[in-house]
Amino acid sequence: MKRTDPRREETMAGARSLVESPARAETAPCLQELFGTYHRLVFDAAYRVTGRHDDAEDVLQSVFLRLARGGIPRGLPECPGGYLRRAAVNAAIDLIRSRNCERRAVEREMRLATEPPASFGDPSARQEMAHLRRRVRDALGQLSARAAEMVVLRYFEGLSNREIAELLDTSEGTVGVTLHRARRRLRRALEQAREE
Repeated sequence: MKRTDPRREETMAGARSLVESPARAETAPCLQELFGTYHRLVFDAAYRVTGRHDDAEDVLQSVFLRLARGGIPRGLPECPGGYLRRAAVNAAIDLIRSRNCERRAVEREMRLATEPPASFGDPSARQEMAHLRRRVRDALGQLSARAAEMVVLRYFEGLSNREIAELLDTSEGTVGVTLHRARRRLRRALEQAREE
């Protein structure tokens, strides 16, 4: 029997009720269909950026709340998966930038340090991975929004440079150059964090 997380069920119910609101009668069928089809894609994209269930759920609600409030954008029906993935990535990056990184990072590190090891048998290796993930996320927050979006789409979502170029309506060359510069900045930020 599959166990359900009550908080996740509450989040999903809240998002569904927002999408099914009578005030959104003209867009409700489209929003309901989008939510039913793409809620997992949005959640997964947000989770890969934030690394936290709670944050990914916040992003999921935020993305569909924006659609419910602002209506369905014109470009959405042509490529809903791409549009919603980008919306999730951008909302997740915004969340990382806006929260109190140090306090939450310490709480997250403490939680990771006290949880039983998942894939790493050695607690020190697991703790080092947790520190590395935190440093990567902090460094990602220092990039421009466009560069951070490309990095996430390439390395977290696994899209090719061509797919990113199509999704962002730019050239492959621009994507390649932006990713190259972003990697250099990320490397410098990670080296500085390691030295501190």
